[in-house]
Amino acid sequence: MKKNKGAVWSVGRCASTLALAMGAVVAAPVLAQMPTPAVPASVRGLPDFTDLVEQVGPSVVNIRTLEKVSSRGVMNGMDEEMLEFFKRFGVPIPNMPRQQRPQRPNQEDEQPRGVGSGFIVSSDGYVMTNAHVVDGADEVIVTLTDKREFKARIVGTDKRTDVAVVKIDATGLPSVRIGDINRLRVGEWVMAIGSPFGLENTVTAGIVSAKQRDTGDYLPFIQTDVAINPGNSGGPLINMRGEVVGINSQIYSRSGGFMGISFAIPIDEAMRVSEQLRASGRVTRGRIGVQIGQVTRDVAESLGLGKQQGALVTGVEAGSPAEKAGIEAGDIIMRFDGKPIEKVADLPRMVGSTKPGTKSALTVFRRGTTRDLSIVVAEVEPDKAALKTSDKEVRPKTSSAAQQLGLAVSELTDAQKKELKLRGGVRVDAATEAAARAGLREGDVIMAIANAEVAGVKDFEAALAKVDKAKPINVLFRRGEWAQYTLIRPAR
Repeated sequence: MKKNKGAVWSVGRCASTLALAMGAVVAAPVLAQMPTPAVPASVRGLPDFTDLVEQVGPSVVNIRTLEKVSSRGVMNGMDEEMLEFFKRFGVPIPNMPRQQRPQRPNQEDEQPRGVGSGFIVSSDGYVMTNAHVVDGADEVIVTLTDKREFKARIVGTDKRTDVAVVKIDATGLPSVRIGDINRLRVGEWVMAIGSPFGLENTVTAGIVSAKQRDTGDYLPFIQTDVAINPGNSGGPLINMRGEVVGINSQIYSRSGGFMGISFAIPIDEAMRVSEQLRASGRVTRGRIGVQIGQVTRDVAESLGLGKQQGALVTGVEAGSPAEKAGIEAGDIIMRFDGKPIEKVADLPRMVGSTKPGTKSALTVFRRGTTRDLSIVVAEVEPDKAALKTSDKEVRPKTSSAAQQLGLAVSELTDAQKKELKLRGGVRVDAATEAAARAGLREGDVIMAIANAEVAGVKDFEAALAKVDKAKPINVLFRRGEWAQYTLIRPAR
């Protein structure tokens, strides 16, 4: 039998009415046998978005981009939506029959490149959108809801956050109201307006599925189930108060189409970026010069942290603010500027949003104790290539204590210490059994074991003599330029 919620509700009401009509003689015994019903949760009707559309709709724009291409590559009969489909979903562009190709191979024409959305953030013509919508475009065309078209100037783009600002020459434009992201709650209704596949002023709605979703280095995305498709990119995500709380940016999809999971850039992050773009055309971010990794549950327990938290420093860049501040590989950064680091992604966001030149406080966990350090944040620069290390000068010396864990280790030469910028450590000459299962291999450098710093083989053996080899032993080791933790578990 096919169920219908409306039909079930109607039958329930009819049954109640019939019982009342039969009188108290029938109804009273029934009511006496029934337990007192729990107070039901408040039932709300579905939201009406019509007023929101009228309020916010005029502030949403359609963005078309053009690029100069040789006529040899132009395909007759393809409109913008089809080109957008090919470009966004990675579908190979079909070859044209020779007779259909243009006859002016050396001429450059402006051809449609893509379709996206945006919204007006100020009445004097500043428009916010996604960086991927306008990146690489030779011309940007902004169309308002009243059908006016403007050629826009790209003020600036930021690929790391996928935020861009463009400017059109117009005044008195309707602008959006910016919402408070801290008031946004999982489960609340939100609405999107954009131009999916070039269909202007398309309205879709859904709920906030999650906040702080980690899908990028600098952004904790808002996840929704609002229908978002190619062309929606850059459009606003709007709450029931008519405020913009995000910029629709990404979807999760196995087919290229909408599958119920969409991601939006939080508007507070986007506004910080846009203010820098409007002021200077670029975004400056802080850096401290560390490579970081996740603190696993096993590592947290073995180090005595109590719970998974912080960011594990796996490498420190030479000459960086971190090196000058005394941060070492193997440290776990627990707090930055007084704010706790709950997960590894928190640190790059906090540091990245800090103005270069700022003196900040750090709290690190190092071999069982916490230390407070001071660091001066620098500006982000291109990543440096990792250095290669040479093992040609290794003089092996097998440690008897290490053999119990399947390890053969030796002293580092002075040349190796200088090359790796290490004060001490022991080189792994061979890793078998428990050590191999832990992921150690020849050429690794063990820097600490069981929370004890290792200066050489003597320290290594002394530390091993004190540990219970029947329990997992935490090992901090260096491989190439980066350090990481592992646990050597004895065989059972």
